[in-house]
Amino acid sequence: MSETILIERDGPIATVVLNRPEKLNAMTKDMWRRLGEAVTELAADDALRCLVLRGAGGKSFSPGNDISEFETERSNQSQAKAYGIVLHKALTALKTCRHPTVALIEGVCVGGGLEIAALCDLRICGESSRFGVPINRLGLVMAYPEIDGLRRLVGPAAALEILLEGRVFGAAEARDKGLVTRIAADGEVEAEAYETARRIAAGAPLVARWHKRFLSRLEDPAPLSAAELDEGYDCYATEDFQIGYRAFLEKKTPRFEGR
Repeated sequence: MSETILIERDGPIATVVLNRPEKLNAMTKDMWRRLGEAVTELAADDALRCLVLRGAGGKSFSPGNDISEFETERSNQSQAKAYGIVLHKALTALKTCRHPTVALIEGVCVGGGLEIAALCDLRICGESSRFGVPINRLGLVMAYPEIDGLRRLVGPAAALEILLEGRVFGAAEARDKGLVTRIAADGEVEAEAYETARRIAAGAPLVARWHKRFLSRLEDPAPLSAAELDEGYDCYATEDFQIGYRAFLEKKTPRFEGR
């Protein structure tokens, strides 16, 4: 794995680190490629129960794409399309990851950084974190796959406000808009995010995956099939259900097996 994208493991919790702190973790084409590969690899790991995404250095999640790379990688339509294919593959890997994902946001989270965070299931930021999509100043659009996470979080009206103004705003406004799940004191963001990840990891992993899939399916207006409705009862056939309800009755902490 490239040194600009790191994977750290702590039992059932994995962390993907955007590791370019000297550039505030600005994304390059190679980083997008490596990010997609890392998330795809971790999504296939049955032992994993939660994935945390963060920027290195503690000062920035990511300010988005490295503008200095535009001259060599995005200077025309054909280059931009090739870059977009790599970027969108990474975003798709995040969107379709079957494990719960938590964005640990310190400092700047704008542009492509916000695209990454918006596709995580939960977003925990610091009081001084900053958000926005100031790409109207670059003459750039947020393409369909990139705009999807933002639209789903804040709705089309607020998404259009963010895109049209190109304003960078604070954590409180981000929470009011629905961009972030929770705000912590700046020095406590890491602790809060990992405590959240541990709570997730302590739950039944199959249940977490089902809930992610059910909510994603409900975005599709097509009627649910009989088989899809029946899937809501599949949990009763799992070992984790037996473990969970027996532990509850016995006032013990359940230790789920993911089966």
